[in-house]
Amino acid sequence: MADKLSAGAVQLNATEDLDRNLEVADRLTREAAARGAALVLLPEKWTVLGRGEAMAAAAQPLDGPALRWARETARELGIDLIAGSFVERVEGQAKTANTSVHIGPDGELKAAYRKLHLFDVEVDGTVYAESEREQAGDAVILTTTAGGHPLGMSICYDLRFPELYRALCDRGAQIITVPSAFTLATTRDHWEVLLRARAIENQAFVIAANQVGAHPPGNRSGGRSMIVDPWGVVLATAADEECAIVAQLDFDLLAGVRARLPALDHRRAAALYAGEAGAER
Repeated sequence: MADKLSAGAVQLNATEDLDRNLEVADRLTREAAARGAALVLLPEKWTVLGRGEAMAAAAQPLDGPALRWARETARELGIDLIAGSFVERVEGQAKTANTSVHIGPDGELKAAYRKLHLFDVEVDGTVYAESEREQAGDAVILTTTAGGHPLGMSICYDLRFPELYRALCDRGAQIITVPSAFTLATTRDHWEVLLRARAIENQAFVIAANQVGAHPPGNRSGGRSMIVDPWGVVLATAADEECAIVAQLDFDLLAGVRARLPALDHRRAAALYAGEAGAER
């Protein structure tokens, strides 16, 4: 029997209205599951997206209402739910974390990943300074779907750091999730190129759920959520609206790509890292 998994990505226009964001996330998650998705990804900061003070005020712990919804919904629908990322209030930590969680079909928390790379940049005249309010994570996280497929977790700006994805691949990742709130400009010029590159160079499926539209105080996200196969082929792309996309991940195809073009086995890590700690990677 072919080894396949139907996966979905939910695209949202989240704002500072947590109740409204949750209602749309619930509706579109259920739509993806109804269309056959056994793995569903929400975008970055799906619970609240807006001004820094509003997001800080809406921060929740891992056992807060947002993840209670995620656990109940994953259990009810019998799906692996990667609950995008949310603003996590961490006990004993002054700053919040930007945290992605994996909930299994049993409703249990399987993994939590805190964003490693913080978005301190200027794009189209707008300055983003995540590190002012957020604490970067310090761990690479690989989890496993109910069907036994290794899944590497990342968030948004991480996409620009290929070494993270190679680290996930070295740990066995076959699927990589990228919940995002890519800006309109970077979605237009960089988004698809980066997603397809991460899929091709790691010969893995990439599922990317992006935010879309305007968020307070006037920032815009670019949408175009995508699911990409290990050859770099885009299997599904979202329209410019809140929606869910679904595509089938064929792991026989993944195995075939890695067998026919064994670039992962051809790496000369010892030469590349000669003289550095950890050369035998």
